[in-house]
Amino acid sequence: MKQFNTLQENTNIQELIKTTFDADLPISGSWGYTNEQATVIESLPEGMTLLQLQHMITTIRAHLEMNITQAKEERYGAINANERAREEIYKETAIFNKVSYEVTGIKEAEFNAFSKEYKEGYGKEGFDLNAHFKRRKEATLTREVVHYFEVSALQ
Repeated sequence: MKQFNTLQENTNIQELIKTTFDADLPISGSWGYTNEQATVIESLPEGMTLLQLQHMITTIRAHLEMNITQAKEERYGAINANERAREEIYKETAIFNKVSYEVTGIKEAEFNAFSKEYKEGYGKEGFDLNAHFKRRKEATLTREVVHYFEVSALQ
């Protein structure tokens, strides 16, 4: 299975997310690969739940790992994260959420070809929709990832 490099731990993730994705998130810490490198959630943006914010941060991390930091021919598109499990961890005076996600993506070039094929073929005689989605599913990479969030400030 394709392995992706972890993101650098010595970056200001809030600033990187703001400049790369134009999102101003109330977070600090790191990329959440381990409990010690947790993404610290300082507060919740207005109108957003904790689960929505955690999903957004995990999706951003996946886009950085699977697309932005990759060579053009190795980039993935159609990246999605779906929560699979979560647990709350209490460590000294801190509270953490350990959240497991299934992250999927398709190589960008393949995704673009599938999209073009779908747009040009949908509704036309001879276009096998089932075969199209079967090939698309076979081309999809599935990863299981864990993201640690410190949520002490929310208590």
